[in-house]
Amino acid sequence: MKAAVGGLMEVQAGKVAQDNAQNQRVKDFGGMMVTDHSKANDELKSYASGHGITLPESLPAAQQKQIDAMKNMKGSAFDRHYVSMMVEDHQKDVAEFKKQSTGAKDDQLRSWVTNTLPTLQKHLDSIQAIKKDLK
Repeated sequence: MKAAVGGLMEVQAGKVAQDNAQNQRVKDFGGMMVTDHSKANDELKSYASGHGITLPESLPAAQQKQIDAMKNMKGSAFDRHYVSMMVEDHQKDVAEFKKQSTGAKDDQLRSWVTNTLPTLQKHLDSIQAIKKDLK
């Protein structure tokens, strides 16, 4: 469930970044979030439906409020906020996925986690490089 909500958040925030970011690298990163997390979300939905699990279709109110606030940010202020948010989110995601890559009891879920982890690590590396260059 946490991965599903996180994935939805990454896609929606990525769409906002494509529209509101000033820095082209931040815009491009937003596009990568939309593409990569949409794919991961679809894979997770497929797993969940095969196991009788219903995943959320929309963000919880607190996360939606964050996205709505981001829609009102523009330019370099948006860039700094979005980049900080993405660094923090991906640090947590990578740590959680590493834990689940060995701890998940379901083989199919563990396989999805293991296959998704390198993409999350790539995202973390990319956003940390962007953050370094924004200063």
